[in-house]
Parts: sequence; structure tokens; C-alpha cells
Amino acid sequence: MRKKIIEFRNVSFRYGEEAPWVLKNCSFDIYEDEWVAIIGHNGSGKSTIAKLVNGLLFPQEGEILIDGQLVNEESIWNIRKEVGMVFQNPDNQFVGATVQDDVAFGMENRGVPREDMKKRITETLTAVRMQDYLLTEPHRLSGGQKQRVAIASVLAISPKVLILDEATAMLDPSGRKEIMDTVASIQDDHGVSLITITHDLQEVVQADRVIVMNRGEIWKEATPRGIFTQKDELRKIGLDVPFVAILADELKQAGVAIEMEPLDHEELLEGLWTLHSRT
Repeated sequence: MRKKIIEFRNVSFRYGEEAPWVLKNCSFDIYEDEWVAIIGHNGSGKSTIAKLVNGLLFPQEGEILIDGQLVNEESIWNIRKEVGMVFQNPDNQFVGATVQDDVAFGMENRGVPREDMKKRITETLTAVRMQDYLLTEPHRLSGGQKQRVAIASVLAISPKVLILDEATAMLDPSGRKEIMDTVASIQDDHGVSLITITHDLQEVVQADRVIVMNRGEIWKEATPRGIFTQKDELRKIGLDVPFVAILADELKQAGVAIEMEPLDHEELLEGLWTLHSRT
């Protein structure tokens, strides 16, 4: 039986007593080693969920548990040992004069022994392919390199949960792919639970499960394939669908019906090849 690592129990939140509710009675679970993508239009509540998980905010109603521990002001520092967060702009997270200083910072605050720190710096920078930049000043790095160092800095504290809040939004397509390939590899190797808050549909299709937010409520939970088969419903709440899914629909209308809804170009080509083989 899978272990729950995050539990939202009827959580509601708003930014001020007179403000409208940003989240309304949200309940969901995220499990160990699971990759969950949270999507929704601007203002749907997805980034608020990330901040609640990390204890940057506290709910006005309901409860949040991280690895069985209730999130509140008393537990907040323990919670932040379990949850690491990477934001959209990595420059906002850099505090060290060099790459190795930055990765060391979180561990120093937690009292990690020096020999363990050296080992973790090497391991995490190797995991994100930045081991050759130990003494480089962060401002000299490219956007993708900065984001990889930010991920290494979070990994160094050995969190059970890694949150990427629009972490690839400022990168070009090749940079986004590079970061997501790195993250996928890290999840396989380190066994962290991964939450990605994103608008990038190619990131969404890599996830195990998708939570769709709409106006502060959970609109739907399903696998990426289960979500993207509901194209018309997604468009009604202001969300796009992958280009490959649109192309598959056009092919279907032209009489070329692919058996399984494709999520990426490889699946589309495989479906077309299967059709060709049968004719």
C-alpha cells in the first residue's frame, strides 16, 4: 500500500478576511515517489497550493499534513526540512558567492556536518550536471544552469517533496526540456515526490497524475491521458491541450483514427505506424 506524503483535508484559503476565497474546500493526497502536475488558469489557486505545502502560507480552514505531520506554526521548520521549493526566477534563491557556497547554505542552516556537506555538494551538483561549476559565480551562469543549481541546493537538504513552481517558465524550449529531463532523472534516482506547477503541456504529460484547478476548486484529477481526452471541457475553463492531441483529432476527422490518444510525437508516430501495418 502506497504511503501518503501530502494530505489536503478540506483546505480553504484567502488573502485577507474580506478577500474572495482563492482555494475552496480542497481535498487531495499525494503519495511517495509520485509525480503530480497541478495546472489551471491564472488565479485558479495552483501556486497558493505550493506555498501552503511549504508552509509559506497557512490555511484558514481545513488541515494539511506532510508525512503525517500537521502543518502549523509550531511544525513549520520541520516541514521545511521535508519540502523543497524551486521558484520561477532562480536569482531570487541565490545567496552564495559561488555555486558551491549556494548549495552549502541550506545545509549550514541545518547543522549538517562539514564532511557530509562536501559529499552532498558533489552528489547533488553531479545529479544536475553542474559539478564543473563549483567555484563559478551564479550571475555568470545561463538561465538553465541557474535553475539546475537551484534544484541542487534544494536536493542537498534531502527533502521528501520537491516543488517546482513555474520553474521553467523563463527558459527557452531547449532549456525547459533540459531541466525536466534532469528532474525526471532525479526523481528516479532519489525517490522524491515531485509537484510541478506549470503551464507547459509537455511537462504535464510526463507526470503520473494531473490535478486541474478551476476558480479555487479541484476540477478534475486523472492521468495525463485521462485529462487531455477532455479537450472541449479543458478549453471551456481556459486551458490548452497538447498540439499532438489536436493533430490526432484532425486525423480522426479525416478518417485516420489512432487507437490510443497520443500524448507526444513518439506515441503519434507509433499509432500511425500501427495503422499502416494493418493496411
